[in-house]
Amino acid sequence: MDERLKFVARLLDGEKMAVLCREFDISRKTGYKILARYNDSGLEGLTDRSRRPYRHANQLPFQIEKLIVRLKQDKPTWGAPKIRERLARLYPDVHRPAISTVHAVLDRHGMVEHRKRRRNKATGTPLSSSCRPNDLWCADYKGEFMLTDRRYCYPLTITDFASRYLIACEALSTTKEAYAFTVFESVFKEFGLPRAIRTDNGVPFASPNALLNLSKLSVWWLRLGIDIER
Repeated sequence: MDERLKFVARLLDGEKMAVLCREFDISRKTGYKILARYNDSGLEGLTDRSRRPYRHANQLPFQIEKLIVRLKQDKPTWGAPKIRERLARLYPDVHRPAISTVHAVLDRHGMVEHRKRRRNKATGTPLSSSCRPNDLWCADYKGEFMLTDRRYCYPLTITDFASRYLIACEALSTTKEAYAFTVFESVFKEFGLPRAIRTDNGVPFASPNALLNLSKLSVWWLRLGIDIER
């Protein structure tokens, strides 16, 4: 404010606008704007003004917002699309706000009923309860752990459901399918094929991005005639 006051005071003393603008390092447009503010509001016109807009650029005029609220009060069952359409019919000269804007107005005034989203529970395949040995196998990785050489070990276990016999327990360096293929090829040769294999939905037994979550390993089992349970 001090600089503006000095600027205006020297103008009122008769000094030239162009000369003062060069000295104060401002444009002539700014100089005339400062003088106009002083003429309109006196010393108050020289104080710093907030640069915050009176309303946001994307904010609706108060009148339009009131119309939206009033239409919702008249038609409680209407949503944003119908209110926008009625607004256009009643006031064709008014710029129609977007449906999302109308919805935002209704939400801001507490006029939107938020529905709880229903979550679909994941359903697996039916689980059997076999009493015969070599009928149902259970395969699982029992959790990785770090070895003394700083490498991880992934124990793959295969057990018989009925007898609880440990068919295989292989310490693998990864859960990649190629390593699991080798283990299952070996146990199939030694023990034959089970009727079904039960696993979780983890890698490499399942693939979340594949059709029906089937990994290459599970597709191979199906081709061998083995059912998959999860």
